[in-house]
Amino acid sequence: MASKIRLEGEALASFQAELDQVRRDAFAQVGADDARHIRRVRGFVQGSAITGRGLLMFGFGPVSWVLGVLSLALAKIVENMEIGHNVMHGQYDFMNDPSFNSQTYEWDIVCDGDHWRNSHNVEHHDHTNIIGKDHDFGYGMLRLSDQQRWSRATLLQPLWYFLLAINFQWGVAVHDIKIGRFVKGRMARAEFRERMRPFLRKAGRQLFKDYVLFPALAFWQWPRVLLGNLAANLIRNLWTNAIIFCGHFTEQVQTYTPREVQGETRGQWYLRQIQGSGNLEGGRWFHLLTGNLSHQIEHHLFPDLPSTRYQAIAPRVREICARHGIHYNTGGFWRQYSGVLARIFRYALPPRASLAAAARGG
Repeated sequence: MASKIRLEGEALASFQAELDQVRRDAFAQVGADDARHIRRVRGFVQGSAITGRGLLMFGFGPVSWVLGVLSLALAKIVENMEIGHNVMHGQYDFMNDPSFNSQTYEWDIVCDGDHWRNSHNVEHHDHTNIIGKDHDFGYGMLRLSDQQRWSRATLLQPLWYFLLAINFQWGVAVHDIKIGRFVKGRMARAEFRERMRPFLRKAGRQLFKDYVLFPALAFWQWPRVLLGNLAANLIRNLWTNAIIFCGHFTEQVQTYTPREVQGETRGQWYLRQIQGSGNLEGGRWFHLLTGNLSHQIEHHLFPDLPSTRYQAIAPRVREICARHGIHYNTGGFWRQYSGVLARIFRYALPPRASLAAAARGG
């Protein structure tokens, strides 16, 4: 595992100034090309969804069913990753288009948009990889650092991870409800009901759409449509889970304690974002399917920059890291995801065993 780097004095000031300049240069180019991109992606998502649902409703035989599932899953993945996630970060607010407004956008997932805007945009991005503050780190289910408490139930965390992966949209949806706080008596019943209300409303709409409305419209084809929608959601869950976990839970990412970040400057915040994130290497379609979270480092440095700008600035960010002796965590999907799985299994073990496994590099 790469060691944690700390910069001070002139080195820190230079590091911050260089990244601030990258940000200014990138935002100076934002405009018509970015607006055209997101509108084209929306058109692609709509076409893929119509094709998928059409094949499920009107097709016959296993081939058309598989193609329908894949087309619908593709639409859901791209809508969630490239449109929903990025729009809700405010990347396209410059367009002044109500359909791409960061504060009102609702995506094709059971998670309520306002819940996501708080748990992700605020809690996660402000407190990236700070144990106890970044509730995305382990999603309240997984021990992924020796700074987290171990219990006998932790031995089963590979199973907990599998269940989270196949039900990922639900894990994301209940994240901001803070069910654990309520169960432990740290939240009043009235507040819990208030937090549950938007989740139940959004989840109800999604369940009705995928498992009642569209199957009913298919008449005698309803079992085919119902199973197809279930399969498409499962594919979307597995893919988004894998990409998001590669962003912060590979073997090379660093974690922080609240004490380490007291009085944190902008430059130190930049440094934490880089050392707490990981990139994925791939081609144009791969980047689209990840919502450009394949450039997780650049996204965490500049979360409100349109995502298609990340690939262009990545070489500059990497070069800045190299000059300052900072590890730039990147690799192919299977390499990074295998690191995620290794981390999950390693920290399932009791502290001494997990430390010994880390020392062996496995």
